[in-house]
Amino acid sequence: MSTQIWTRLDYERTGKQIGNLHFPHSVHRSAYGTITIPVGVVAGGKGPTMLLTAGTHGDEYEGQIALTKLLQSIDPASINGRLIVLPMLNAPAALAGSRVSPLDGGNLNRAYPGDPLGGPTAAIADYVSSVLLPLADFYQDFHAGGSSLNYLPFVSTRRSGDPDLDSRALAAARAFGAPHLQVWGYSPDPRLSTSESNRQGIISLGGEFGGGGTVSRQGLALIENGIQRLLAHFAMVEQMFDAPSPPAIEFEVLGRDYYVYATEDGVFEPMTDLGDRIEAGALCGMVHAVDDPARPATPQHFDISGIVVCQRHPSLVVRGDCLAHLATPRI
Repeated sequence: MSTQIWTRLDYERTGKQIGNLHFPHSVHRSAYGTITIPVGVVAGGKGPTMLLTAGTHGDEYEGQIALTKLLQSIDPASINGRLIVLPMLNAPAALAGSRVSPLDGGNLNRAYPGDPLGGPTAAIADYVSSVLLPLADFYQDFHAGGSSLNYLPFVSTRRSGDPDLDSRALAAARAFGAPHLQVWGYSPDPRLSTSESNRQGIISLGGEFGGGGTVSRQGLALIENGIQRLLAHFAMVEQMFDAPSPPAIEFEVLGRDYYVYATEDGVFEPMTDLGDRIEAGALCGMVHAVDDPARPATPQHFDISGIVVCQRHPSLVVRGDCLAHLATPRI
């Protein structure tokens, strides 16, 4: 079954086009309506295709801003190749400022490879998998911690099991120029966009560039600079960049024990800051039962040594919420 999503844009045309993808969505107020997803295609001379997406989670804003500014500013005559840019890939979630789609509750980064006959979230994932990724030589999906997490900003790769593909992705991540680089060697879920790009053998990067449901100026600057460096890395522009100095601090996530999950409901008091280096058994924080002052707070501990790269943003937690996660120096 082919995708239900359509567009009037021509991916093969030279120049700059900005328009929409359309997904048929029949509801009470609009029997023949569509969900619209902004997309830009910028094509110059002969060269590779770079696919850039943001707004996979609607409450992550740095990538949405950076890609909007990119589409406004870039001149197709200045690039060799083609850019396909979607600043708010999960448009329903982005318009609602929500991690998940208000239309079907779907998490787009847990939906790949998607389903052409599924709801909005599955159909968007299918369009990326079946239409956009096959056009691409390189893909990056820009993220942040959203409303529930804060991240130490970093660019990331995800191990594919193919040494050549992983080597090329690592080279691209180093060229991106962020001060921190994370390799995801473990994921609790295989239905991610970068997992799908790995399955298709496409060089891909991710990254977490802020959090807390706001805009990190540092994260936004890293994305804007990183895109320009990637364009040079793939010879899509004539500009040259020196290797980052100092080189990125590289770390990795290798297992479930890198994460700390709340064991009780309550209010979380963190005992570490982003970037802290901690030892196994160190105190991550305390969960306070403020509704029962006679009950002692419950300590939450790290299982391994590492660097704190992520912390929960809202203090109110329920059992099972991720409170923090670590990374360890890449070997």
